[in-house]
Amino acid sequence: MHDNLTHSELTHGIRANLDQFLHQLLQVMLVGFTIGMMRTVVPALSESEFGVPKNSFMLLTAFVVAFGFVKGSLNFVAGRLSERIGRKKVLLFGWSAALPIPLLVYFAPSWSWIVAATVLLGINQGLTWSMTQTSKLDITRADQRGLTIGLNEFAGYVGLALAGIITAYLATMLGARTGLLIFGLTTISLAMLLTLLWVKDTLPWAKSEAAKHKAGITSGPLARYPTNISAKPTTWEVFTLVSWRDKRLAAISQAGLVEKFVDALVWVFYPVFLYQRGLSLPNIGWIVGVYGFVWGGSQFFTGKLSDHVGRHKPNVFGMWICGAGVAMMLLNEGMAWWSLSAAVTGFGMALLYPNLSAAIADISHPNWRGSAIGIYRFWRDLGYGIGALGLGITAHFSGTVETAFWFVAISMFLSGAVLLIFGEETHPRINQAQMTPTAEVKSND
Repeated sequence: MHDNLTHSELTHGIRANLDQFLHQLLQVMLVGFTIGMMRTVVPALSESEFGVPKNSFMLLTAFVVAFGFVKGSLNFVAGRLSERIGRKKVLLFGWSAALPIPLLVYFAPSWSWIVAATVLLGINQGLTWSMTQTSKLDITRADQRGLTIGLNEFAGYVGLALAGIITAYLATMLGARTGLLIFGLTTISLAMLLTLLWVKDTLPWAKSEAAKHKAGITSGPLARYPTNISAKPTTWEVFTLVSWRDKRLAAISQAGLVEKFVDALVWVFYPVFLYQRGLSLPNIGWIVGVYGFVWGGSQFFTGKLSDHVGRHKPNVFGMWICGAGVAMMLLNEGMAWWSLSAAVTGFGMALLYPNLSAAIADISHPNWRGSAIGIYRFWRDLGYGIGALGLGITAHFSGTVETAFWFVAISMFLSGAVLLIFGEETHPRINQAQMTPTAEVKSND
């Protein structure tokens, strides 16, 4: 329908592009399903099903280390590539990479096959999750960014939580390998079919927005874009800007990296920690699911909240609340307490997760926003790899899983403090640029 429209005829907004917005929401839920199937069953049964020796913490974390480095790198590639070949092709590449995953898990003779499957999962997640988020930002308005990313992550993490619970029951009924095979092949095939038939490329919307900026006909408050970057920057220029040259973008990027320590912990050590305490696979699925549901469900509100109160406060408080939830896991015992701790952790994540991304989008010019989001996501998901290494090392030298929890909690408190000091409010309405539209255009175009 929109493929032949000129840039000037394209309308931005959720309501104006509702059909595509809903398709992208369904896509990200299926992306969540794909990672969710690897989260409850695989770590809990790493010893009995896949031959990982007891207390081999470094070997156990290897698959998340691999995932983090691969997904981080692919986020970086996805953002840049999508500005050249379009969002839809990158999404399709991501789903193609996922096809062998259920088969590798099903036939896995050893843990190294699980690591290989997780490398493909990293490629899949880096390409697909990046594209669902970027595509929604392309077609929505600046004042809807918090809500847009909140809805995106809501759908993805509800999908992740559901998959963890569904696969736990399927594994109990059919066996771990058969359950994951059926669930995985169904999810990935459906996602590819829906992408081919119904998803549209949203790159023309991004170009339309950039053209309006260049013509000086943008409406609404002006963002405080960095001025020390050229109109059509190189990959290295955007990378250095997001990573260290702009202290606001750098503060957000380090917070993104450290918050992934939490998700690495939930992925690798929550199932092991709970399994060691005698919980059944479905009960572990439910506790990890509480974290996912609260994280996913709350983002529906926390993303929209930041469109009203700004990004900075939710981000800082989110880091600290999340760290407190991790520490709580060790302070008492029982299903109710562990579920409450998981819920606190999930709520902290919901405060920071969509709003760190929204803050990056706020101060990234449409000409290079796809790249900036990709680079932020590179640093953020590198946190899986660095965090999992940290978890493995601390658990290895102490001989217990519990020290990994303290490592993550302290990291979150310190990172939140760095964000508080070096970050600032990025919402254009709350902290807008003090210049005329033409001056803003000259400085960026």
